Amino acid sequence: MLPFKTSIGLYTDYYELTMAQGHFLNNRHEERSCFDYFFRKNPYNGGFVVFAGLSSFIEMLQSFRFDEKDCEYLEQQGFDKNFINYLRNFEFKGNIHAVREGEIIFPYEPVLHVEGTILETQLIETLLLNILNFESLIATKACRCKLAAGDKTLMEFGLRRSQGFGGINASKAAIIGGFDATSNVYSASLYHLNSSGTMAHAWIQSFNDELKAFRTYAKHFPEDCVLLVDTYDTLKSGIPNAVIVARELEEKGYRLKGIRLDSGDLTYLSSKARKQLNKAGLEYVKIIASNQLDEYIIESLQIQGAPIDSFGVGTSLATGQEDAALDGVYKLSLFNGNPTIKISDNIAKMTLPGIKTVYRFFDEDGLFDADGIAFKDEGDFEIIHHPFETDKQKSIKGLKKEELLTKVMEGGNITYTSPSPYEIAEYVHSRLKQLPNEHKRFLNPHVYKVGITTNLMDERNNLAKQYLKKDF
Repeated sequence: MLPFKTSIGLYTDYYELTMAQGHFLNNRHEERSCFDYFFRKNPYNGGFVVFAGLSSFIEMLQSFRFDEKDCEYLEQQGFDKNFINYLRNFEFKGNIHAVREGEIIFPYEPVLHVEGTILETQLIETLLLNILNFESLIATKACRCKLAAGDKTLMEFGLRRSQGFGGINASKAAIIGGFDATSNVYSASLYHLNSSGTMAHAWIQSFNDELKAFRTYAKHFPEDCVLLVDTYDTLKSGIPNAVIVARELEEKGYRLKGIRLDSGDLTYLSSKARKQLNKAGLEYVKIIASNQLDEYIIESLQIQGAPIDSFGVGTSLATGQEDAALDGVYKLSLFNGNPTIKISDNIAKMTLPGIKTVYRFFDEDGLFDADGIAFKDEGDFEIIHHPFETDKQKSIKGLKKEELLTKVMEGGNITYTSPSPYEIAEYVHSRLKQLPNEHKRFLNPHVYKVGITTNLMDERNNLAKQYLKKDF
């Protein structure tokens, strides 16, 4: 299921290899460590992120090895021969805990951690960030489109505008976020997604007669015929010709599936098109809209009451506009049994030490109330503190809680059954129902509370004091 060769050890940054060699030559490559994956800022100025890419990452991790050509290349780059010999037998043998794919997550909480030797946990950093950051970004964008579209159908059309092979994962992530189908045939085949598509203007132009173009297409695809009606004149030519073909299909025992609008004022044109279709007795014909759509335009069309049944979203979705990337990071939290911390003048950039887990707390209505970050072996606690404004705290006493992280890999072996993209999408939908509406709005969403336990806060502060020196 990989879009390239099966040995992907070189799918990494150069400094991952230099650090790995440094650990190896210092004979500390077998020291145990733990790294956390988290992000610091919600994309799109939104209120949440949809966690995606876990299944892709775990699958690719199985192929994170170095074949002979890889080793020859590293030797040409001047890497140590003994280190290269070690890599010839490299396999990831660590443990991974993560939240469920499709989980609704928030800034600063460690939603995945990797335990293993320092060499293996360090070496897979780039692969992990590359997959999780991108798929989570696209799934979140797709989810926002779904929130705007409601029960309307959504189709992903973004492959031609995506960044190279990123389009493969983008289509999968779009389904996770709530889309119904993709035009990307490769991804549809790879991940068992629903594939869908209509026609291009070029098809109609090639006939130099719109009605003939429609008739020919309907002849070959009578059971799945969607006609693009805006090549010349949507209301004076496209719709009338579509009506003619629809009636001809009815005579043959078929039904025109839909028409597509790909330009112009979509509210105006869809309203006029709906009236023309209904007047012709074609109430069943669906109206599909595309052309540079995103969640804001879809929301506006919905508010205006545009009679559109399905939205096709391409560029803005597959490229993650308006955010180029999710700022997910991968930070060392434990080395050789000792908690570690990254120091910064900005407390928001300080990391949290030790092996941790995340709990979600629910209010009396079963809605998300807050998330708490705690040490993995920590007992019950009744208060969580704001991670940076430590004078702020929240009582979670008596609230129902759920631990979010579970083991997905042990000793390099997968310990869970990876759900399909559509199954993940169902989970996203169920969790969104538990997320209060104030966190889902597009404009100034309410900030979801994520706190840390007293023990974790004290450990971080004590470690920070060991490294920080006050200026005189």
